[in-house]
Amino acid sequence: MAAGLPADALGRRVLCGTDYATVRYVGSVPPTAGIWLGVEWDDPQRGKHDGTYEGTQYFKCRHPRGGSFIRPNKAQFGVDFLTAVKDRYGQNDEQDVRGGTENTLLFGKSMEFVGKDYVAKKQRQVQLHQLVHISVHKCAVSHAGPKEEIRRTCPSIKCIDLSKNLLSCWATVTDIASEVPNLETLDVSGNKMKFPSTSVPVSGAFSKLKTLALNQTEISWTEVLFCAPEWPALEELYLTSNNITALERPDCVLQTLKLLDLSDNPLVDGSQLHLIAHLPRLEQLKFTNTGISSIHFPDAEFGCKTKMFPSLKHLAVNDNKISQWSSINELEKLPALRSLECRNNPLLDTEKNPETLRQLLIAKISQLEVLNKSEIPSEERKGAELDYRKIFGSEWLAAGGHWDPKRNNPSKEFLAAHPRYPSLCLKYGAPEEGELKGQQPLTLKNQLLTLTIKCPDNPEQKPVEKKLPESMTIQRVKGLLYRLLKVPGSELKLSYKSSKLEGKEVELDNDLKPLQFYSIENGDSVLVRW
Repeated sequence: MAAGLPADALGRRVLCGTDYATVRYVGSVPPTAGIWLGVEWDDPQRGKHDGTYEGTQYFKCRHPRGGSFIRPNKAQFGVDFLTAVKDRYGQNDEQDVRGGTENTLLFGKSMEFVGKDYVAKKQRQVQLHQLVHISVHKCAVSHAGPKEEIRRTCPSIKCIDLSKNLLSCWATVTDIASEVPNLETLDVSGNKMKFPSTSVPVSGAFSKLKTLALNQTEISWTEVLFCAPEWPALEELYLTSNNITALERPDCVLQTLKLLDLSDNPLVDGSQLHLIAHLPRLEQLKFTNTGISSIHFPDAEFGCKTKMFPSLKHLAVNDNKISQWSSINELEKLPALRSLECRNNPLLDTEKNPETLRQLLIAKISQLEVLNKSEIPSEERKGAELDYRKIFGSEWLAAGGHWDPKRNNPSKEFLAAHPRYPSLCLKYGAPEEGELKGQQPLTLKNQLLTLTIKCPDNPEQKPVEKKLPESMTIQRVKGLLYRLLKVPGSELKLSYKSSKLEGKEVELDNDLKPLQFYSIENGDSVLVRW
């Protein structure tokens, strides 16, 4: 064995320059002399072959050109955790020796301090004792170091960033965590590690851990479940880019989880969602770029709520292959859903107008408060639902819908495509005949509406008949009424009563909408209050 080469070199993570690799072979490579390391590079472009040299296969790689041989002195096997911390925070004794300890520049002048080495050492000890959040990102950490040293030196740690280091196995992470009794947040992303292949005994090292990031670690979902008993208080789990292809139901583990990020894993089948649907406290699920094409909750009929994902408030399904509106209809079944992200799906190509698309999404999911990170004001929801009710009104009639509740019997096909339509009719009333009639030629006569202006709260103000263009916005109507009533438009509240439906009053609540948006017809009354 070459001098300085670790006895456990096989399987270890190494750094060569700026490139990361895993040691797959240690030994000779005839006819050359000396010891070689056969490594599989994280970046296959760095390699030369698949582990085969001169007809002999020394190791295997996942990529046909992902491997090569290097001399041991070219590989960095890493440092212990505390060495990295001291280097990272400029508190390593060796650094002070190299940099000099006698003279210090203060405001541009060289000053000499008596006993500076002693003072600096005490100051370092105080600082390390006080560290709560530690980041040793890309610091080549490979092992915990001397037992109990981390606990003695940094007793206040609660958050550690260990991402992109040289950690080779989960046991090493456990060794470090076991010396951090108050650990709440841990990021070990970017470390390609070996994980337990069977259930592990609970060590207590992660008893207070709330947030764990395992992105790009090559962990499988089965391995997650083997490790999960060690995380009894875990609330957030990040598992992106791990090539996870299948899920299993997490019985008796992960029951405290509030956020789960499975983005960038080729799960493909939307029914995989069912396997994690009974996590009782899960509030946020990130399922971006997983390849799913549909979402379905078969335990609930349309108009009913599913028992799956009982606490889910936020769902992200961006960059997937969802192409049918039926998947959006299914989301209405989620009892707690308030926020949705669904950008970059084929479904969105079905509507050229982004505003129309947004309205359809809002109208189909009744409890949604945030769509694609943009809040939904109550006025926008009302407008979206009224438009939806109007747009699909003719289809509703053709499918057996009717204004008379006794004769209203829309087909199952219509209800499957528009499950919220009945509730919208209950909320706003069934669409009137005038709303659904075909467009007449746009002559001046057809564009003018004869309306009666009434002030129900001011009986001394006599009704006035006016002819107004149906394209006139509510804001302009208020301007006309200001000239008529001498009341500022900002103080006016408008509504209208249909001449066909007695007793029904509809609020004109959007100043930017035209009269025709509200389906006002000749003979209707505009009611003005202030």
